[in-house]
Amino acid sequence: MIKSTLIKSFVLLIALVTFLACQENKVKEINFPPTDLGSENLIPKPLKIIPTHNAFGLDHTTAIYTSQSDKSFEGVGSYLADKIKSKTNLRLPVNAADAGKVSRMIFINQSDSEELEGPEAYQLYISKDSIIVNAKTSEGAFRGIQTLRQLIPETSNDTLAEMPLWPIPTGKILDEPNFEFRGSMLDVARHFFSVDDVKKYIDILAYYKINVLHLHLTDDQGWRIEIKSWPKLTEVGGSTEVGGEAGGFFTQEDYKELVAYAQQRYMMIIPEIDMPGHTNAASVSYPILNGNGKTPELYEGTSVGFSTFDTRKDTIYSFVDDVIREISAITPGPYIHIGGDESHVTKKNDYIYFVNKVEKIVQKYGKQMIGWDEVATADLDSTSIAQFWASRENVEEAVQKGMKVILSPATKAYLDMQYDTLSKYGLHWAAYIPVDTAYVWSPDSYAGIPKESILGVEAPLWSETISNIDELEYLAFPRVIGYSELSWSTEENRNWDDFKVRLANQAPYLDRMNVKYYPSELIDWKKSKFSYKEIEKD
Repeated sequence: MIKSTLIKSFVLLIALVTFLACQENKVKEINFPPTDLGSENLIPKPLKIIPTHNAFGLDHTTAIYTSQSDKSFEGVGSYLADKIKSKTNLRLPVNAADAGKVSRMIFINQSDSEELEGPEAYQLYISKDSIIVNAKTSEGAFRGIQTLRQLIPETSNDTLAEMPLWPIPTGKILDEPNFEFRGSMLDVARHFFSVDDVKKYIDILAYYKINVLHLHLTDDQGWRIEIKSWPKLTEVGGSTEVGGEAGGFFTQEDYKELVAYAQQRYMMIIPEIDMPGHTNAASVSYPILNGNGKTPELYEGTSVGFSTFDTRKDTIYSFVDDVIREISAITPGPYIHIGGDESHVTKKNDYIYFVNKVEKIVQKYGKQMIGWDEVATADLDSTSIAQFWASRENVEEAVQKGMKVILSPATKAYLDMQYDTLSKYGLHWAAYIPVDTAYVWSPDSYAGIPKESILGVEAPLWSETISNIDELEYLAFPRVIGYSELSWSTEENRNWDDFKVRLANQAPYLDRMNVKYYPSELIDWKKSKFSYKEIEKD
């Protein structure tokens, strides 16, 4: 098998070398206007861009080839071909032995270049006749093709050649992420969102190189993930949501479908089971779990802090063990999020006792525990992770314990905060967060946290005030695009005046994806065939 793969790779390499050597005779010279790769509207901003001021002509004679030593590279090539088809209607062959007339090629190459330091690093070389994406891993190649997708014009230039052609500026891009963890959280507990809604969100996040989707699966208002050993969690606890609507839940097959869909886009799903507070839906389903001394009832409001598990009861830990066991079995990623926030009616000693025991259960199933910053008050080891949302003191304690920190400060990164006083959806208990405020802060040095202690950045979207995909998009976009740059691009490459121009030019993509983004007046949005400014006024 190894010998066969090597032969195939060698044959492909010879074919590509021959292809490149023959281009002067095969390709009719096109006089492209000068281009500037450095002025393209790429988000997140790459680490280094070197323009060469010509263009690659993407057209029906272009073919895609990939390294054969790792079959996952071919998957990246097929993904790129699908996205090019949806944007341009061009059907580009992938690793076809007989691709017909091929004038230009895109080669996705597994490289051992020492310049590629991390698994997501990539190099993009664009010349008149070829585009080469170099990466050590298919994950790096996938990040590289997102950049390439952004370089393909929205419309073809029909004046340069006999057939429609999409000019792509030539040059070299060297790129890698500033932080390894670049995420968004979606609360499906307060209001439930369907598998298709979550898939759409994944697609758009992946386009901007976000690699983590944190799903807040349980809360007082709803339990949204099937646990086969405790079926009433979804039968009862999943039956409602904020405002008394129908609720819903993911079966384990639904969840596995989302995990697989995310994996194809090199995105990790992190499941969150919030406890010991935010547990009313669980206690309604199984009152034996309840610890607040009141008879639990289905809850459709938005208040917090009133629920808790009975943390001194052995049954609780049998329950938690079953839940973590079942979810771990269908979650290939390394993390399980246990919530831990706003447990206001849990006595402090009981809270610490609970978190300590749950950390051991998570570790028992081969996972690392993440919790909101309150968990740092427990006796955790350095492998667990604190998510900074409110308390600087908690985060300082986490850092002292050697724990990594995820940055999600509510005053800067909460997507459910209103943009301004005119926002239709959202809250403002933490702050109003307009598009510029969301972008103009530095995760690298936020709150004095050492950069080596920062795992990355996550933008949470809580769903108290939203109940459908359009409302979700209104709060998430365009701010989450800024968070993608805050977590990928280096501090010296981030600049608001430059970013807002590049953001304005994301409108055609967002419109094509039917994203109902908030048309902030801070941004001079590029006009497209759809105008969501008009929709907003309606």
